Amino acid sequence: MTKFTVIPSGWFFMGSNEGQPDEQPVHRVWVDAFEMATYPVTRQDYYKFIRATGRNTPREWNNPVFGRPDLPVVGISWNDAVVYCLWHSSTKEFVRLPTEAEWERAARGLSSYKRYPCGDTIPAWVPKKGKGPLVGPWKVNLGTPNDFGLYGIGANIHEWCKDWHSKTYYANSPQTNPQGPSLGIRRASRGGSWRHAITISPNSGRSKLDPSFGYTDYGFRVVRPHQNG
Repeated sequence: MTKFTVIPSGWFFMGSNEGQPDEQPVHRVWVDAFEMATYPVTRQDYYKFIRATGRNTPREWNNPVFGRPDLPVVGISWNDAVVYCLWHSSTKEFVRLPTEAEWERAARGLSSYKRYPCGDTIPAWVPKKGKGPLVGPWKVNLGTPNDFGLYGIGANIHEWCKDWHSKTYYANSPQTNPQGPSLGIRRASRGGSWRHAITISPNSGRSKLDPSFGYTDYGFRVVRPHQNG
């Protein structure tokens, strides 16, 4: 059963004036309360989906580097992630991918000004002090959660978001619950990658990929509406 943590409603400052051009300008955003999965979707979670639906396995599914059940599932395209959400919603409870604003709000935790989800420096628990590339991803419950209770957010794998990516969207983004542009070519993703030279990403860091592509450092975590009471 998927474990969720409540992300309270609130204002935060999204973006960075020190990052890449698509992280600018910094802008104040309100996000309504929602709940985010405490961990990314695991290989064990995704295997249940494959067995139930007959969907093709992701790339390098049989590679032992990615084979442990407590690792994040990887090789997932945006299209795969959306179909997983539809299956989960029809058989268990409604879930979807987070918007970029929801993801960044969740990663930042109680402070808009932290560089990383756990502070201004790379946390000590991140393997090899964040210096990659590594052989493969680490287990989803490794380390210390951020102050909203989320494990691994910002590190280990890129996590798909709902939005289309646009490098100019922030200049005209709505102030309340932004959903991203209505059209695009690539879908947005957030977080670091075990394959990169630095395996954790700043909270504001953005990436993007064709929604049909599935790389072995791409996975996802889901969100659901806030369960009041």
